[in-house]
Amino acid sequence: MPKITYVTVDGTAHPTEVPVGTSIMRGAVLNDIDGILALCGGNALCATCHVYVDEATLDKLEPARPNEDHMLGLAASPRLPNSRLSCQLPVTESLDGLTVHLPEQQL
Repeated sequence: MPKITYVTVDGTAHPTEVPVGTSIMRGAVLNDIDGILALCGGNALCATCHVYVDEATLDKLEPARPNEDHMLGLAASPRLPNSRLSCQLPVTESLDGLTVHLPEQQL
């Protein structure tokens, strides 16, 4: 099972096994990782699952689709080049070792 590391605002790393096919957002919610609100349930409608993908693992991801790109512009925390909506990132075996940092705020 791929391991995704969620890093909270205080710098605490939470290495978490997430099943293939589950979104990175859902992996956080199912494992009680604080900092991802997921208010829309994973439909890319609220940007409350915004994460910063670690630069060292960013190349493991496909580019953001237009709807994700639009919603990132509405995120509460600053949008950076490595910003993604975790609901739009399905876990695959190739994402093993991916690290995401949670922003200071989601609302």
